[in-house]
Amino acid sequence: MATSHRPERELPALARKSKKLSWLLRHGARESGLTMDSAGFAPISDVLRMTGLSRDELDEVVAENNKSRFEVRGSQVRAVQGHSLEGTPVTLDGLEQSWEEVTADALLYHGTSVDAARAIFSSEGVHSAARTHVHLAATVDAKVGKRAGVDVLLVISPARLRALGLRVFRAPNGVLLARAIPAAAIVNVLAGNGPGNSALAELKRRLVKQAAPPAAGASGS
Repeated sequence: MATSHRPERELPALARKSKKLSWLLRHGARESGLTMDSAGFAPISDVLRMTGLSRDELDEVVAENNKSRFEVRGSQVRAVQGHSLEGTPVTLDGLEQSWEEVTADALLYHGTSVDAARAIFSSEGVHSAARTHVHLAATVDAKVGKRAGVDVLLVISPARLRALGLRVFRAPNGVLLARAIPAAAIVNVLAGNGPGNSALAELKRRLVKQAAPPAAGASGS
């Protein structure tokens, strides 16, 4: 018999409430007309009205979220990271000023698929796309900052990022973030599962190739 600290029938309801709150605070503020500052904070009273949650339900979602995605500060609440620029009024500077800058040189990790890794090594690196920042993890087994079951982990050098004019930040839930990850800041690639292991030798060759300086006279005429 399965055991749990709460009845199984309650878990789907909590998940639905969490998803509703996450969509509003990460992606739906503009569409919903929610007032939000540049760091993502919105009035709790407005959030309750727009989501239909009670204050007790909001507090439960914030407390029980397994990745600590939400933060309450006084009469305001926000998603601590993962915002879309088009869907919310957040700004890069506003978010970064609310996070902690990371200045250590310890290697970081970005989980991705084999196909995406091939594209990353063939282009200019990892871009945030519709989100504000690229998510990173501090360790290979971190529970925040990367998706579960990724094919490969790209190993990132913070020192190289800084040399390229990019900074690393830590959100209150421990997720590490940077505006982009140029290919030149990737120093290794690790397998995360079977497909990743099968493609590892190929990806390492791509990594070495993109890091190598051009041959003499290669671009001359």
